[in-house]
Amino acid sequence: MAVQRELPATMAAPGVPSHQVIAFAVMTTFFVVAPFFIYPIFLMNALCFALFALAFNLLIGYAGLLSFGHAAFLGTAGYVSAHAAKVWGLPPELAILAGTIAAGLLGLIFGLLAIRRQGIYFAMITLAFAQMVYFFALQTKFTGGEDGIQSVPRGVMLGVLDLRGTMTLYSVVLVIFLAAFLFIYRIIHSPFGQVLKAIRDNEPRAISLGYRADHYKLLAFVLSATLAGLAGGTKAIVFQLASLTDVHWSMSGEVVLMTLLGGLGTIFGPVVGAFVVVALQNYLAQLGAWVTVVQGAIFVLCVLTFRRGIVGELGRILKRPL
Repeated sequence: MAVQRELPATMAAPGVPSHQVIAFAVMTTFFVVAPFFIYPIFLMNALCFALFALAFNLLIGYAGLLSFGHAAFLGTAGYVSAHAAKVWGLPPELAILAGTIAAGLLGLIFGLLAIRRQGIYFAMITLAFAQMVYFFALQTKFTGGEDGIQSVPRGVMLGVLDLRGTMTLYSVVLVIFLAAFLFIYRIIHSPFGQVLKAIRDNEPRAISLGYRADHYKLLAFVLSATLAGLAGGTKAIVFQLASLTDVHWSMSGEVVLMTLLGGLGTIFGPVVGAFVVVALQNYLAQLGAWVTVVQGAIFVLCVLTFRRGIVGELGRILKRPL
């Protein structure tokens, strides 16, 4: 009996809905105008975390895999990019590329070992691997231990863009974010993305249709890790620093919070969630350790009142998926 591998009609990739085009235009316009009214460094920090949350959402929102170890990819890419720029003297585009590739390779190793587990077992394995990366970063000279890698040069991108200028740096970060956003959008609306959703919704049925679920999940895991690495490498160049903060387990928890707060399985939700969390951390910094308490209270409130997240609930009201 021949194995059915063609996508059913209901799983064919749809076109781009007009309301999502409008939402993307509004988002892009906001980011272009925002640095004239909002501190650009804050915006760049939020954009890096928004990209990190989008990468995480690709895995949990569309493949149904909950990873508690995504900080390992963000932090590893940050260390590699910072080391490449400061010690090897690579230009920023190659430094970020080196960090992104390193995160992708790490994701491939983690994925090969963890992808056959499901549910809480998969989450715990990714957390264990991430903790190994954390202790490696803490102990080795390559990462600078508790001091991290500081004073990372921003350099000149492509030989013409001097990243020492704040607005030039912001423009580069925005282009990277928008390119990654469109890439992720294309993935989740491609036949590959439709198969991921089918595996998320009913894995035994997808397997019965002839799809090799483990291969699809592994590819989604590597893509997610690579995009998280892109966020980490960019962040290291922007802040000229790679530290233990980005590889700590709490960072893996923060990206879960950003994604759930904005809207799990929505394309714009992680962006909104990341901006809300970064804004809370930035503008409530004077509260010290109480910031985490405020974050927790807001998270509980949102879970109780906005179960689909901010963007998820907005999409429900508008009856348009965002």
